[in-house]
Amino acid sequence: MGIVNVTPDSFSDGGQHDTTESAVRHGRLLLAQGADLVDIGGESTRPGATRPLVAEELDRVVPVIRELAGEGALVSVDTMRAEVAEAALDAGARIVNDVSGGLADPRILDVVAGSDATYVAMHWRAHADRMRDFADYEPDGVVESVRRELGERLDAAEAAGIPRERIVLDPGLGFAKRPHHNWELLAALDVLAGLGCPLLVGASRKSFLGSLLADEGSPRPVDEREHAHAALVALLAARGVDYLRVHDVRATRDALAVVAAMSPDEGEER
Repeated sequence: MGIVNVTPDSFSDGGQHDTTESAVRHGRLLLAQGADLVDIGGESTRPGATRPLVAEELDRVVPVIRELAGEGALVSVDTMRAEVAEAALDAGARIVNDVSGGLADPRILDVVAGSDATYVAMHWRAHADRMRDFADYEPDGVVESVRRELGERLDAAEAAGIPRERIVLDPGLGFAKRPHHNWELLAALDVLAGLGCPLLVGASRKSFLGSLLADEGSPRPVDEREHAHAALVALLAARGVDYLRVHDVRATRDALAVVAAMSPDEGEER
């Protein structure tokens, strides 16, 4: 899943693809590099970000979705808003990637239920400007808490009429999570897979990688985290993670090629 942020303020690439023309061009590049689908978002969810107006978000994503879907691309919309999800589906999106799992706008579940789109429900506790205040997972610990809360979102999506076979779950790395919480979740993805849905993981360029690679206490800059992410991608692919949401498609494809070459089924072809 290649990321196209049509925003001025995303943590990694804010402002780089904030016009329709540049976003479409970047989406085409990601597809050419081997992305299976592109995820179009018009709202930054970096820590501390403020929300755009609904009209702003619509103006950012709908033209890009219409253009890329019209060219035959499989397109996902990254939104928490029912209005945006509905307009995106009308424009040709086939997946709704909701980082709030329906908590920010419960009507989004009804929108997806009325379509044949896939729904991605992420673990989420609060909007970006407040989420750092919600990173307490005592007494149960982060793995059990996320499993329980994702299970509640799965139940809500099914109750709204979205079939389980069209639901994907995301542990929400970096969202109301301290660095060690992310590593604990990554080590226990089998627990989350036990909920019975495919898993999506979005670790690309996130701050917990920067903290891991910190030099003299300063986190590694955003644009210098890709080597660590490629290593993580290889591990995740080997463990059967279904969707990888990434900025650098080429590096991800390289890591996946290594995993494929090392798999027993590929031995004769090597």
